[in-house]
Amino acid sequence: MIARLSLRIGVLAYLAAILLVPVGLVFYRAFENGLGAAWDSVTTPSARHALFLTLELAAIAVPLNTIFGVLCALAIVRHRFRGKGLLNAVVDLPLALSPVVAGLAIVLLYGNDGWLESLPFDVLYATPAMVLATIFVSLPFVVREVVPVLREIGTDQEEAAATLGAGPFSTFRRVTFPAIRWAVAYGVVLTTARAIGEYGAVRVVSGNIEGRTQTMTLLVQDRYEEFDSSGAYAVSVVLAMIAVGTLLLLTIIRPREESA
Repeated sequence: MIARLSLRIGVLAYLAAILLVPVGLVFYRAFENGLGAAWDSVTTPSARHALFLTLELAAIAVPLNTIFGVLCALAIVRHRFRGKGLLNAVVDLPLALSPVVAGLAIVLLYGNDGWLESLPFDVLYATPAMVLATIFVSLPFVVREVVPVLREIGTDQEEAAATLGAGPFSTFRRVTFPAIRWAVAYGVVLTTARAIGEYGAVRVVSGNIEGRTQTMTLLVQDRYEEFDSSGAYAVSVVLAMIAVGTLLLLTIIRPREESA
């Protein structure tokens, strides 16, 4: 009994030291000069643009990674082809590779003397490069949530549907997707959180131009470096609230997934 109690206290103390105290301090510093000062910090033109750009990047990257994630998971689990093991390994590359390295790779491709520098529109230090960076860092989550569920449900129901005359799309819509829908939703939530919180790769490819290519995470850095610590904390609170919203989505999805 004492050992269990000590273990729980130790775990809670560790979480408090690593997570709760730092986040609580950010909230305290954000509002120590009053709610009005914090509100003014997050409603400046640069802050509003940074928020809209952050949400825009997520709105582009998340649907694309969701579609890719489902198709890639189906390919890995349901099909046999050469290079399947390589594909399975490459999907995890963004989890192992530093985002800064990913950003540098995009710079080498689309920058001066890059292989793809002659495109008719700007990629580097513009929204397209930021979208590419965000897609890269948030790519694995839907795949890794869907793959184990597909393996668990097997192919019996899909084969039965095909025997009854259902086509591939109809089988996916009526049989496969209902079985994996909560895994997809869980992956979408994780992908969204990763896309919104990305810093390293976006920092390299964006140029961090205020009012043009500056996201919320980059704005936090700029304000802190300009000694506007209250403004940096206020913007951090907005990001934290988005994270809290993500956690709330997770708590909603988990009970439904268990009862489905």
